[in-house]
Amino acid sequence: MDNIRTLVILGASGDLTARLLLPGLGSLLDLQPEREITIVGSARDDFPGPLGPDDDVRAGTWEETVTKAFASVGATGPAVERAQRETHWVSCDVTEAANLEKLLGDVVGPVCLYFALAPAITKKACAALAELDSLPEDLYLALEKPVGTDLASARALNAQVGQLVDEQHTFRVDHFLGMPGVLDIVGLRFANRLFEPLWDRRHVESIEIVFDETLALEGRGEFYDSTGAARDMLQSHLLQVMALTMMDPPSRFDAVEVPVNTAHILRATRLWDEESTMHAAEHPGITPVVRGRYTAGTTGGHDVPDYAEEKDVDPQRETETFVQVTLEVDTWRWNGVPVTLRSGKAIGNPAQHIRVTFRRPPHEYKGWPHPLAPDVLSVGFEEEHVQLETNVGSPFDSRGMNRLTLSSGVPEPGLTAYGSVMRWILDGDPTFTVRADATEEGWRIIDLIQNAYDTCAPLQEYPAGSAGPRVK
Repeated sequence: MDNIRTLVILGASGDLTARLLLPGLGSLLDLQPEREITIVGSARDDFPGPLGPDDDVRAGTWEETVTKAFASVGATGPAVERAQRETHWVSCDVTEAANLEKLLGDVVGPVCLYFALAPAITKKACAALAELDSLPEDLYLALEKPVGTDLASARALNAQVGQLVDEQHTFRVDHFLGMPGVLDIVGLRFANRLFEPLWDRRHVESIEIVFDETLALEGRGEFYDSTGAARDMLQSHLLQVMALTMMDPPSRFDAVEVPVNTAHILRATRLWDEESTMHAAEHPGITPVVRGRYTAGTTGGHDVPDYAEEKDVDPQRETETFVQVTLEVDTWRWNGVPVTLRSGKAIGNPAQHIRVTFRRPPHEYKGWPHPLAPDVLSVGFEEEHVQLETNVGSPFDSRGMNRLTLSSGVPEPGLTAYGSVMRWILDGDPTFTVRADATEEGWRIIDLIQNAYDTCAPLQEYPAGSAGPRVK
């Protein structure tokens, strides 16, 4: 595939661009000084544009914003200097075909349009692109999450995108797939003989994927109150991490097999059936869906108001700030293994990890501790530690049976999560993109969770700074 030479960021005056996209790109250009890229920032109005909940205005020019973002990650070198020198801003209403035609007419070489836009605006922009007489042959489209706002809108948007470019030219971005801790799982499974033979229902007791935060709303009430924890974190992130963690081994890591294998996992995913006789016998007491909303408290050294009293929040919506769901991937490899996804805001002691608990030994010895603690492998999202908990010693040892934790950090990542996303996009490599049907399966699963909200998962309250609501 051709390397992309021009990156056009639509909606570039938003916070996402300055806080994540540009620093990620800077980390990539610092690592690859030979790379040549022209960055075009674009939005409806001249830069600077409105930023943040209080309609602050970003100070300085677009060029200064690019320079500041690169400096925030210490990016230097020829590629950085070249990108800073050649970047420019183009005012463009992306919902107008004539504006887009002019914008595309000025770009050179393979080009990627990055939609840093709300789903509704992305849909209108794709409709405007469809009105053009022709599109560049080497056009790539990158869609920021979420793809749509529900199953129907995701299907409609995917159909629109499919009429513009093929799947190999489409990137549905989930930066969690670029997190070093997530990519560690890939290496642990497929670069070692030790773990992959055990990576199935015969040996794995349960899987837990957690991303809790001390942060509360932080001024994002208008967005978050219409979204909630399940739509914000599970649909767009944790389900994709689950799919990568549990996918069947591909014969090669490429843009054909990996997206297919991860989509297969999501297609087979359903809510844990607590009434199943087999489930109740092997894993009693699991509540499939738990949701909560924080009340006033202290977290991260800051006083946090009651969520219902936060700015731009409608308490009648009962938007959840905490969600825990237990799922089952109903395949030959994974049937019967509970997979728990959890994400909460304003959590006192947050956990952020992928945790695989293995089954206990199949035979018990007289005089040994019962039950023996299981082996546990965990990989951190942010604090990128790989940790293996296992048993050593024995009752015949003067020290008895002991628990040993093997823990190691990994080399400092050269790229941020968005740096990896930028590398894949600019290399034209959608191996770790989210396939169209995978986004739709994500919304199907969210519908199952939402139905549980309405039938058997009442909203609980938990103080900010606590561990969250009561979970069985």
